[in-house]
Amino acid sequence: MTRGSGSRGIRDCIYESDDLVPISRRRFLQAAAAASAAAASTAISNAQRIPQLDPNTLPKFVDPLPIPSVAQASGLRVAPGAKSSKIPYYRIAMRQTETKLHRDLPATRLWTYGGAQGGSWPGPTVEAHAGQEILIEWANELPVKHFLPIDHRLHGADAGKPEVRAVVHVHGAKAPPESDGWPEDWYVTGKSATYHYPNNQDAAMLWYHDHAMGINRLNIYAGLAGAYIIRDAKEDALNLPKGRFEVPLILCDRFLLRDGSLDYPDSGEPGAPWVPEVFGNAMTVNGKLTPYLDVEPRKYRFRVLNASNGRFYHLSLSSGQPFQQIGTDQGLLPAPIRVQDFVLAPGERVDLVIDFKDHAGDQIVLDNDAFPMMQFRVGRIKVADPSSLPAALRPVPRMLESEAAKTRMMAINEYMDRGGESMLMLLNGSHWSTPITEKPLLDSVEIWSIANPTDDSHPIHLHLVRFQILDRRKFDAERYPATGQIRFLGPVEPPEPYESGWKDTVRVHAGMVTRFITRFEGYPGKYVYHCHVLEHEDNEMMRPYEVVAR
Repeated sequence: MTRGSGSRGIRDCIYESDDLVPISRRRFLQAAAAASAAAASTAISNAQRIPQLDPNTLPKFVDPLPIPSVAQASGLRVAPGAKSSKIPYYRIAMRQTETKLHRDLPATRLWTYGGAQGGSWPGPTVEAHAGQEILIEWANELPVKHFLPIDHRLHGADAGKPEVRAVVHVHGAKAPPESDGWPEDWYVTGKSATYHYPNNQDAAMLWYHDHAMGINRLNIYAGLAGAYIIRDAKEDALNLPKGRFEVPLILCDRFLLRDGSLDYPDSGEPGAPWVPEVFGNAMTVNGKLTPYLDVEPRKYRFRVLNASNGRFYHLSLSSGQPFQQIGTDQGLLPAPIRVQDFVLAPGERVDLVIDFKDHAGDQIVLDNDAFPMMQFRVGRIKVADPSSLPAALRPVPRMLESEAAKTRMMAINEYMDRGGESMLMLLNGSHWSTPITEKPLLDSVEIWSIANPTDDSHPIHLHLVRFQILDRRKFDAERYPATGQIRFLGPVEPPEPYESGWKDTVRVHAGMVTRFITRFEGYPGKYVYHCHVLEHEDNEMMRPYEVVAR
């Protein structure tokens, strides 16, 4: 599909601009509560036809934690623009499959990534070495009909478009624009796209997922996500836990029916099923409901990803012991940080070491507040542990505000249509098809400040770049929608220790102005930034930006 061919004028979007009314947080919350009540009523009605599963009725910690397979290259191919004449080539297909999410449930229909023998949820882990270019052919072999509720009012989800379409974004990758997963570069069943990933960046856990405009939330909810890990020699030399002692933990929440099938909530309005947020009550780790992992009494490294549509996780260990955090979204921290608990927003990753040495024979639960996520069963037999947890990991030079050539002030804007029936959140009050307003120069440094007058924390993700969080500051969010003026109400607050280091997704907290600094390095071209609450992203809380060559 030709880039941008799906664009329409502002007045053709879900809301016409003359019918949008800026609203206060209080009015928005009242409307959101009404919408949630309507969705709950619909869920009850649906449950009368197909009963919804109460996951508390299932026994916990009865399934072993699955470990995603590692994707295997199937040969070498020529890639235009690559430094080498031929580079490793992978073919990863999207397919419908069925898999059991719990021992006592029937198999669940999912859309997944996988190899020739079928898909898996999560998809196979792509592993690459820094500087090693690869090609991935992402093939759409899905059915032609969607099994989740499409809202044709949403921009990019027009009734005239094929129901099933896909495009893949590697979240956190420094990739050329034609391989980044532009939301309108989708392709239909029977088609594929081959993307070039230079992997010219530090070791980090990235992830790949669907990015098709207007139905992204549905495709990811159906299962289209997997891990992408970049390694390098500097990290290898640290002797961190590796092999079977390095474990990815991909967290997702879902609603399920008693027959095991996915249940995606809708608004109850005919022809307008979109809901503003989805918080499922069934917690999965690597595709299983409350699994267990047998561990030895030694150090383990856990690469944790929040791949949920909208849920934030507040994680801690039932043993009361701390985590040793060694990395964030974009790689290692300068030194390990001892954290008792932490919050992980959709799209964020955290790199942890847990030492079970003093817990032989214990059963330790990874908790998300009141929801247990999984259980660690620590063996009783003492074992040798040749791995290390170095005091120093990797230098992370702090970017100076004086380096910034430009500071941009932005905002999250909330609107209600004049009928009081529909809600909309936009970045800078602009629809997707509004002309691009952010055009940083290649290799320039900018500070972005985002004011959030809403009552929710929004995880904002920028494609292509990594950044450092500078600070947050409270402001008069109640007054802002009417005046557009920033009046600060408190002192500057530094980021949390576990947010230090390089990031690509930042929690823009409610009632605060959040600032971060980034260098727009890599490639010129068009990219996007958006909220990673997928229901928001699909309803135009996403904007293009363009990196301009000097």
